[in-house]
Amino acid sequence: MLLASVIGYLLLSVAVGLYVARNVKTSADYAVAGRHLALPVVTATVFATWFGSETVLGISSTFVEKGLHGIVADPFGASLCLILAGLFFAPKLYRLNLLTIGDYYRVRYNHVVEVFCSLCIIISYLGWVAAQISALGLIFKVLSDGAITQQWGMLIGTAVVLTYTLFGGMLSVAVMDFIQMSVIGGGLLYIGWLVSTMTGGVMPVIEHAEAAGKLRFFPEEFSYVLWVPFIGAFLTMMLGSIPQQDVFQRITSAKDEKTAVRGAVLGGSLYFCFAFIPVFLAYGAVMIEPNVFGALITEDSQMVLPTFVLNYTPVFAQVVFFGALISAIMSTASATLLAPAVSFSENIFKVIFPNLDDKHFLLVMRISVFVFTGLVLAFAFNTESSIFEMVESAYQVTLAAAFVPLVFGLYWKRATTQGAIASIVVGVSTWLLSSHVWVSEIWPPQLLGLVLGASTMIVASLLPQWIPHRPLLRDGVVHPE
Repeated sequence: MLLASVIGYLLLSVAVGLYVARNVKTSADYAVAGRHLALPVVTATVFATWFGSETVLGISSTFVEKGLHGIVADPFGASLCLILAGLFFAPKLYRLNLLTIGDYYRVRYNHVVEVFCSLCIIISYLGWVAAQISALGLIFKVLSDGAITQQWGMLIGTAVVLTYTLFGGMLSVAVMDFIQMSVIGGGLLYIGWLVSTMTGGVMPVIEHAEAAGKLRFFPEEFSYVLWVPFIGAFLTMMLGSIPQQDVFQRITSAKDEKTAVRGAVLGGSLYFCFAFIPVFLAYGAVMIEPNVFGALITEDSQMVLPTFVLNYTPVFAQVVFFGALISAIMSTASATLLAPAVSFSENIFKVIFPNLDDKHFLLVMRISVFVFTGLVLAFAFNTESSIFEMVESAYQVTLAAAFVPLVFGLYWKRATTQGAIASIVVGVSTWLLSSHVWVSEIWPPQLLGLVLGASTMIVASLLPQWIPHRPLLRDGVVHPE
């Protein structure tokens, strides 16, 4: 019954997605839903895009192991990213009426910066989408009691998400996100209430976690050895996620600027609140059966929550939980499949073939979605990283490469093309070298890349300019090339 319910839900998702896809006529419909989404839909798609496998399985299992200190990146950094994006980036970016975040780098600097930043953004999505695909495979394996292997589960789940994303683009994704947000919210609240009846309420769980030292957020000592990695993890998600196509798509899909700002802030706030429900569920499970789940933590902490729901809740609760979990994963997977494909089509393929008409450009976007899905599956099959690790590492390259040109371009008029190129080269080189050559246990490579990249941007922009700087963006208006 449980497996049949999940399969039925997946088929229904495909049917709804394909039905909505009938309204996709242009590349703008496909990439940014025609820029006419209302506030509830924008809020839902911002929330649902980020509320994925890492939130339900990754954050909860990491908290059980390491406490609040271990989840500084997500949900703390992740939710602040969405709020900051809404307050400080949405107003400026929405007015430009661009298709992708990569377009901004072109109109503010040039094609070179556009291509380099777009490549970094596209690469960053491999780990994030792979985490969702891995989680789908894990769910099918659990629900079938091993009859479906994780690899086959990954293929089945990917086929479902790919179908409606391939045809409907952002329009189908937005509608499905709105539906899935309702399932996620209602499902997790119901399971939370169920677990609270087993633990004697919410406060006993909080008190137990505090007594166990799990609610300690900041490092124990005021030492740079502890504080630098802590800050690095926080900034990686908070800042490295801002120059991402999926965040940009949600901002620019709104019907107006106010909706873009409010949707991002509300979505980020909801994400922060709901992210702690899986944390409560997982820790409550450990309280209820410490011997069973204490051992499972050391073996595979990601299995704590699914195992608890399967063995300690009624069938209806299981259907609700796995329905919510699959909704969360599909909403994130669909958005993160679409975003890099649109970026590649607009900022790399179109640079090489600039004379495509809109019909063929839409076809290129759909082919890009299909090809990127294949790359993600190959990556997911061959990685041994946990879901949380894959997501956390996804934003390192964008923090080192794309964040500095974006924020300096928006808020510093003297930022130049020369400064942007130098910043990208220094930031990415520093990140790569400190990741693989001069490895430090204290200084996160992406944090070094950010600091040196920002310094380089300032110096290179103030030096004599050997690289021409002829931006298309002047006085807040994009001028034709």
